[in-house]
Amino acid sequence: MATDFPVLLPALSETGPAADRPALRFGDRMLTYRELGASAGALAHRVQGAGRVAVWATPSLETALAVTGALLAGVPPIPLNPKTGERELAHILDDSAPSLVLAATDVELPPRLQALARVDVPVRAAGPDPAASPPAEPPPESAALIVYTSGTTGPPKGAVLPRRALAATLDSLQDAWQWTSRDTVVQALPLFHVHGLILGVLGPLRRGGSVRHLVQFTPAGVGRALDEGATMFFGVPTMYHRLAQAVTAEPELARALARARLLVSGSAALPLADHRRLTEATGRPVIERYGMTETLMNTSVRAQGHTPRPGTVGVPLPGVELRLVDESGVELDTSDGQSIGEIQVRGPSLFSGYLNRPEATAAAFAEDGWFRTGDMAVRETGGHIRIVGRKATDLIKSGGYKIGAGEIENALLDHPEVREAAVTGEPDPDLGERIVAWVVPAHVDAPPAATELMNHVADQLAPHKRPRQIHFRASLPRNDLGKIMKRDLHA
Repeated sequence: MATDFPVLLPALSETGPAADRPALRFGDRMLTYRELGASAGALAHRVQGAGRVAVWATPSLETALAVTGALLAGVPPIPLNPKTGERELAHILDDSAPSLVLAATDVELPPRLQALARVDVPVRAAGPDPAASPPAEPPPESAALIVYTSGTTGPPKGAVLPRRALAATLDSLQDAWQWTSRDTVVQALPLFHVHGLILGVLGPLRRGGSVRHLVQFTPAGVGRALDEGATMFFGVPTMYHRLAQAVTAEPELARALARARLLVSGSAALPLADHRRLTEATGRPVIERYGMTETLMNTSVRAQGHTPRPGTVGVPLPGVELRLVDESGVELDTSDGQSIGEIQVRGPSLFSGYLNRPEATAAAFAEDGWFRTGDMAVRETGGHIRIVGRKATDLIKSGGYKIGAGEIENALLDHPEVREAAVTGEPDPDLGERIVAWVVPAHVDAPPAATELMNHVADQLAPHKRPRQIHFRASLPRNDLGKIMKRDLHA
């Protein structure tokens, strides 16, 4: 899908009554489009020509304003996780070489950032000098953002996201979700990842709608926001799990969730048990979408026209080409729900490359130009994609079978005595790999018998998908977006 966008955030330049509608709300602090346009415009003139700028990405108005001002200036911001450790922060700064750091006035920065020139971000500022020309809209291929990956296979890499990619992915979601200026998105996601920043802040701003960020997630906060007129909730599975636990005992929360136009989950697979509990309590299905830092959004369940299928991430978005490829590089054209292949994509929402990493960029693409996501999936009837795990960690080859860890995890989560589950493949002299499950029981002091869980999986799926080992844990290691960090399980 070719995307023609003369301006990335057109609503910032609106005048008249439309400019006085809410743009950003964080907790009790709010900016209208008129105020955001003035403050972001003033900041854009301060940072114009700065090269790259770091943004200390706290969940605040200042972070959203800093990113917006940098985008207006055509200066790519690098959002930094405030919880990043000293070593990783040093790597990101050395790799990206920002000239400035943008931060809220009252925030104390770590020593490594204090060496940079600092620009404090005022929430309300006078607009730029009327005599000063506004920054020109940068070309579509210029860098909009540099977002660092989670570093699961080595040091984090900076994915350079062009303006073209942001516009393409947000416009494809406008089509899929019927997203308009009348929508208010409520969320509580971190602002240093694609989900919270691009979808949850820039998405509403591109549409001319509103953002309501809770700063800290609570089921009650989501309920209040929906009761007060928010129309869409963006969350990760951990948040939906807490909502699913709360709705059965809190009918007012169930009613609030039922008022939402869309409940959207992403960043990891939503367990089927939570799908069912929320749908039964609210009558409102949770829709899933699938994307990653380098590609932005690839697929989604549509707001209308497709019956949601729990466990799938929908169909390819407009403009996104998607294929499944087996280990020998042959494209799989079946929709049997069984044949596992790697997801490869191409289209206008892809990144430009990894900053300072030409070899890594080249290796990420197949010879014919498709991006290798590393995610394994099957295609079901109607073209719906069901992800079964990561190629590096979640494709288990056991006894001659190729097995996706994700389907076993869902089967375990369907057991009433299982709260959380992760599945890995471990070397086995007989099977090649044996299936190992890591389980947080519903009652930590009284876990179910391991054989009961093994038999449950065999009954739900197939005997060859039965875990051969069960490890019970009090918790599973997760990152900021709630994804289980499987490399840390043995530790």
